[in-house]
Amino acid sequence: MANVLVTGGAGYIGSHACKALKAAGYNPVTFDNLCTGWEDAVKFGPFERGELTDRAALDSVFTRYNPIAVMHFAALSQVGESMSDPGKYWHNNVAGSLALIEATVAAGCKNFVFSSTCATYGEQDDVTLDENCPQVPINAYGASKRAIEDILGNFGESYGLNHVIFRYFNVAGADPEGEVGEFHQPETHLVPLMLDAIDGKRDALTVFGTDYDTPDGTCIRDYVHVCDLVDAHVLGLKWLEEDKGNRVFNLGTGVGFSVREVISNSKMVTNREVPFFEGPRRAGDCTKLVSGSVRAEKELGWAPTRSTLEAMITDAWRWHQNGHYTK
Repeated sequence: MANVLVTGGAGYIGSHACKALKAAGYNPVTFDNLCTGWEDAVKFGPFERGELTDRAALDSVFTRYNPIAVMHFAALSQVGESMSDPGKYWHNNVAGSLALIEATVAAGCKNFVFSSTCATYGEQDDVTLDENCPQVPINAYGASKRAIEDILGNFGESYGLNHVIFRYFNVAGADPEGEVGEFHQPETHLVPLMLDAIDGKRDALTVFGTDYDTPDGTCIRDYVHVCDLVDAHVLGLKWLEEDKGNRVFNLGTGVGFSVREVISNSKMVTNREVPFFEGPRRAGDCTKLVSGSVRAEKELGWAPTRSTLEAMITDAWRWHQNGHYTK
């Protein structure tokens, strides 16, 4: 069974990726500092605790496991925080990724799957966001991810590092079987925050900004189920194993929903009211981010099956009621 090094494998998306990798016949080796991840979420392969900036630790993991590929999820990802503390994002995301990429090349590992983001596109309203759109991020989070994409391009040219980059849109939902799910402390994502409010774990959800140029005044986002998302990563790994070349793929459904629409759907799924109040816009938030790309479908054969609001909220609600992690 071939080893795949999964950075951030104890986090939300990384843990789901480890389950998908295991099901596909790989042995996922999680490397995580547990800054935002949970050791309880590491259920599908070995766990190595460490920092991406610790080159000795990385070299040791590569030597012990000799992975055929790296799947890189580890990153800070809060847009608001990236605006108030940009240095934290450049140090953690960019410096940590550079150390990982250098260690990957030094170990002779040739395949690298990178978790990027649609935030690299910035504010481009009324534009079909495909992989050829200009990357003009308006926050340090998106800028840090764009920088890592550039690093991968450089290392691909200089060292032959094969890579697939996934720029994905808003991720939601949870493992339908309940083995892993979304659990952050503090929580920052819309769906779990909303479910907390429904369940009385917080007083109310804050809707940040109601004066955007959208039909109901709230931001619009393209939501993709986490299980569909990680299925694409497994397909990306196989793409690299078949030596099909370096490629960038958007991962989205092409359908956007406003914050108010997500709230309305949550009420239907849970049969409960969503207490919320309206707040000011957050710095760095775009008005609308919706994918217009079909490249992943055409080239990878990616066909999302659970990326409806009803399925995502249903799976998230099930996890919210039954799942948790502890330090």
